[in-house]
Amino acid sequence: MTLENFIYESVSEILNGGYEEVKKSIEKHKEIYQDDSGICFSMLALAAFLKKDNDCFYQFMNDAVFLVEQSQDSITKILHEMILGFINFTEKNTALYAINYNQARKLSIKNQKTDFFERLNALLKCPPITHYNSNHNQTKDPLIALVNIGQAVAAEKNIDLLIKKIAEETKTALNADRCTVYMYDKEHNELYSKVATGLDTKELRIPADKGLAGHVLHTGETINIKDAYKDKRFNPDVDKKTGYRTKTILCMPIKNFNQEIIGVFQVLNKFDEYFTPDDEDLLVAIASSAGISLENAQLFERQRKLLEEQKVVLDSFIETLATSIDARDKITSGHSSRVKMYSSLIAQEFGMEKKDIYILEKAAALHDIGKIGIKDSVLQKEGKLTPEEYKHIQQHVEITHHILEKIHMSKDFQQITEIACSHHEKYDGTGYYRHLKGEEIPFGGRILAVSDVFDAITSKRHYRDKMPIEKVIDIIKNGAGSHFDPNVVDKFLSIKLNKIVGVFNTENHMEIDKEDLITLEKYNLLDLYYSIVNNCSNKLLQVFNKYYVGVDLEHE
Repeated sequence: MTLENFIYESVSEILNGGYEEVKKSIEKHKEIYQDDSGICFSMLALAAFLKKDNDCFYQFMNDAVFLVEQSQDSITKILHEMILGFINFTEKNTALYAINYNQARKLSIKNQKTDFFERLNALLKCPPITHYNSNHNQTKDPLIALVNIGQAVAAEKNIDLLIKKIAEETKTALNADRCTVYMYDKEHNELYSKVATGLDTKELRIPADKGLAGHVLHTGETINIKDAYKDKRFNPDVDKKTGYRTKTILCMPIKNFNQEIIGVFQVLNKFDEYFTPDDEDLLVAIASSAGISLENAQLFERQRKLLEEQKVVLDSFIETLATSIDARDKITSGHSSRVKMYSSLIAQEFGMEKKDIYILEKAAALHDIGKIGIKDSVLQKEGKLTPEEYKHIQQHVEITHHILEKIHMSKDFQQITEIACSHHEKYDGTGYYRHLKGEEIPFGGRILAVSDVFDAITSKRHYRDKMPIEKVIDIIKNGAGSHFDPNVVDKFLSIKLNKIVGVFNTENHMEIDKEDLITLEKYNLLDLYYSIVNNCSNKLLQVFNKYYVGVDLEHE
């Protein structure tokens, strides 16, 4: 059964039988909708509406609105608009029905789903809106104004921009001079607006128990004032500060699906003398549509902040784990941090997306976390390891895998585990611990392999000093195709020297001379290598070594 037939049959069952039928139908065909549960909740909301189960209706519809906003599927969006249209038509909310109908029709035309639209519309038996016109300057029909407002705010998720759009469209629809959309801040018990059209202000905040807007917030009443200065509830202080003269006022609450007041409309100075009962009806319809959009925007903003907070927690957790390894062996302190920086530089050379670089950096920070399970006598041994000790230290990669896979991560972040535990795999398949080969190795793991070796041989260890830079580059070059991915080696050797020195300086803390910086910015690691092997001027090597060794050799 196709998705469209499933929806058509399910809606038919809902209209004929109601609640239980749709549940059974959805359960029976759950494999069809499981990738987009917005379909499920839209139909459950319709069933609850027909059953007059208001509590379930508001719950299902709130879930549906959120899920449909996230969905990229046109069928899901068309179905949702059609169900909303059916509900508004049934409740005699003709203006809102016009918005839903035309939005569904536009989506069906854009996505070549007109057959689905017409079939579903015939089933729901809703009349077409035949006089729709997208240019609101050609007509003053309030239905057209509502359609335009609905289209203007439908896709906007930024709460500040949404408030501005709603205010501007409402001002135009009501033929008024100014409109302010206030949102209710429960935490601070204030009404605020980021944009008050016609006023030069970035944010306007007033106590939630003051003024006309405060009165409307707490009473839920609509206030229509023909002469502001004759009404005791009007506070003229704002006019005194701005020089503006308020004459007529239409003030109305904005409600969400649960009929909770989340904000207030305040429209000022009708150009056609007074605000009429028709204006009130129009603003009721606008407020209904705006309330849904504003609440969705608030939900997305809360989600964004939650994700940011989770990211901060994850970052600090990862840094804590990485630091725990540094604490066990002071001489290798900073290794994971430098590997992260080298890996990021390589990723930038490849032009990787920010999200992918972020994941790579986290994997780099955690790549040696498994060393927490390695004996101190082996980890801190001065001199070469015995075969048994070397075999023991190799276990840190598998331990890394076991540790990280126990951390609950999203699908994207699960790559961190795979990248981190593959940094000792070799391109020819002779690495460890899973003996992966070529592109079997995660791309991030191939980047880590180069970064890890480079930092290891350019850093002081218990048993040796830093290698001469020409030998370091030689090892990296000769490892291409066997130890390393040749493409990663090419990108690494093309990194400018000032960036490499920048990583050294996280340990040396030297101030880079301006002339040295100009020199370092001109050349990359491969240029440095060929200048050494071809016995060219030693000026470049001298400048580089100043920051590599951490000493100004020229003045020693």
